[in-house]
Amino acid sequence: MDKFKAALLLGGVGDALGYRNISRENSVLGPKIQEELKELGGLDKLVLSAEKWPVSDNTFMHVATAEALTTVTCPLQNSFSSNASGGTIVHRVPGLESGRLIFLSSGFGAATKAMSIGMRYWKPERLETLIEVSIECGRMTHNHPTGFLGSLCTALFVSYAIQGKPLVQWGRDMMKVVPMAEEFCKKTIRHMAEYQEHWFYFEAKWQFYLEERKIAEDQDNKPTFPDHYDAEERDKTYRKWSSEGRGGRRGHDAPMIAYDALLGAGDNWAELCNRAMFHGGESAATGSIAGCIYGLLYGLNNIPKGLYQDLEHKEKLENLGEPNDTVFNISSLCF
Repeated sequence: MDKFKAALLLGGVGDALGYRNISRENSVLGPKIQEELKELGGLDKLVLSAEKWPVSDNTFMHVATAEALTTVTCPLQNSFSSNASGGTIVHRVPGLESGRLIFLSSGFGAATKAMSIGMRYWKPERLETLIEVSIECGRMTHNHPTGFLGSLCTALFVSYAIQGKPLVQWGRDMMKVVPMAEEFCKKTIRHMAEYQEHWFYFEAKWQFYLEERKIAEDQDNKPTFPDHYDAEERDKTYRKWSSEGRGGRRGHDAPMIAYDALLGAGDNWAELCNRAMFHGGESAATGSIAGCIYGLLYGLNNIPKGLYQDLEHKEKLENLGEPNDTVFNISSLCF
């Protein structure tokens, strides 16, 4: 099955698996989640449906972004003024009152709707467009740098997956793109000085993570994980990466946890779920990102059919991922 379809489906699957954990009790922890999974018969026995395992707003927003990107005249492009003339779009982004910039959100939402942007602009020669679209799409709802840089990060990781770039390089290559994003923002954001006060946080958090995993340098070394890294230890680590003690809550650590899970799990779907969907944080957000990228890397071959055969909005997700005579979709735009 086409990997673009797999990506969209598994983004929804990851969202649904993670969302059930947080929709009932925000304090539930990874060990408890995995204990309850065993009581349900394990991952292979689950059948996801809209009634028992609904998707969250992450999937709705990702679908909306994908649908906008797949129209002939992209509505997103009509919303952006990112040309060389230096025009500003700040008046179109919420958060300005009486000329004073108010940061609305640094949360994960911009990152979880950006995967389709990476699918649309995956080619290396489209990097500039990917930067512009992911940032401005992110700023529409999350105008804090930590929020919209999360959108850039997720879109970049998706493009790297399609390009076949080694997974271990993604984080440090993303860090090389962030200065390009800053230059773009200087040309298009009127109040950039206020943005720059918060810009460093995203870079600092990611640099810390790459150094912790010993993959900050330009070499083909493998990531280093603790010898003891069970559900409890992962929860502790994710909280440490967070800005408020809840892993995956913000635009920097939602893609970070998803990336870490992909590095640690390889093509093992069950292990990916343990790391990205079944932890005591914003597991719907991290699950959405990790599931989507896993689909691009490995397809659906290792996935139990019960996880996607009755998935909420399955048909819509499949249509966006599979070319046909009536749907002008992502995969048809990519090649």
